[in-house]
Amino acid sequence: MTRLTRLVTAELWPPLLAGTLLFTAILCFGYFFVSSQWLQGVPLGLVGRWIAYQVPDTLVKVLPMAVVLMTVVAFGRMNTERELVAVQSGGVSLGRLARPAGMVALLVTALSIWLSLWIAPRANVETRGLYWDTLTGAGLTTLAGKTVDLGRGLTLYLSSYDPATRELRGVRVEKWQADNYQRGTLILAERGTYEGQRLRLQGYSTFIVDYAAAKALTQVPENDPAAFRAAVQAMFPSVVVPEKATDRLTVDTGLSRQQTLAKYADAIGADAQGWAELTATLKDPKAKPADRQNARISLNRKLALPFANLVLALAALPFALRYGRTLGVSLGVALGLAVAYYVLFLVGLTVAGTLPAFPEVGVWLANVVFLALGLTLLRRA
Repeated sequence: MTRLTRLVTAELWPPLLAGTLLFTAILCFGYFFVSSQWLQGVPLGLVGRWIAYQVPDTLVKVLPMAVVLMTVVAFGRMNTERELVAVQSGGVSLGRLARPAGMVALLVTALSIWLSLWIAPRANVETRGLYWDTLTGAGLTTLAGKTVDLGRGLTLYLSSYDPATRELRGVRVEKWQADNYQRGTLILAERGTYEGQRLRLQGYSTFIVDYAAAKALTQVPENDPAAFRAAVQAMFPSVVVPEKATDRLTVDTGLSRQQTLAKYADAIGADAQGWAELTATLKDPKAKPADRQNARISLNRKLALPFANLVLALAALPFALRYGRTLGVSLGVALGLAVAYYVLFLVGLTVAGTLPAFPEVGVWLANVVFLALGLTLLRRA
């Protein structure tokens, strides 16, 4: 029986590896093709590094397709050549023959969870940082004219950005008190830099503004200068203007430069949240309900897709026994099953957004449906 397990496992690895390489290469070429117009003149080494950073996230997406191909090709070939019939005639059940496929799918699931929650989020941040700061050289240009949240209650606005000097122009930083929505700190700066998690501002002025006190200005008698000065002082309890124009102010941010690029530079932000970030949001009592809900959906999504490797291995087995006669047919069946799963998975994510109390129902919908489909078809097989 141990020898039989080794023989079946040996049938599984070649199509799994071939499928992983094929689907990964196709998606990576797609990344390059879409962005090729902005990569002219970029050294091939940097382009290769940029593509390599995208591999972890790509693997999470393509491994379920590779597992389906593995199952359909391996068991389809063994069934076509009557090897399964010969083994079953010796008293070995189909379930026993399928155990190696389940073990391989379990290993792929564990790998996919590790990539999805710990490796891919960091790699996605590196990808966006490398793309905007090095490959295109645009840097923070796309953030000019926008107000972005840097975490820790800070928001940043810049009028323009100089890619040559990596300098921000016309900078405005705001931070509002958590216990008083009408009182906050406002920093205005002529220019600055943003590296790592630090904003270094030059030509700056800092104001603490109390808009509740500003309302009192309308009640101050016009002929009472002292009361007017007191009201203005209450409105601006602190104003800091440095003596020298060369003085710098350093502000620590919640997001690093790369994380800011990953989140805001593109129309669709990079998937940069991993286990630590998602669980921290879920445990934070001060987190906004919308942020906690998004974290709940994201965490389940990052678990559901890796577990698709196990579910699809089971669901693909009856199709392998019936349709896996040639490599071309096997590839077609594998792609059909994978596409059907991903379509239902996306539908489930949409459903999850409409179920605030139980978003898990929508996220895991595709896995439940394909698991039931696989068990039903296997009984008939």
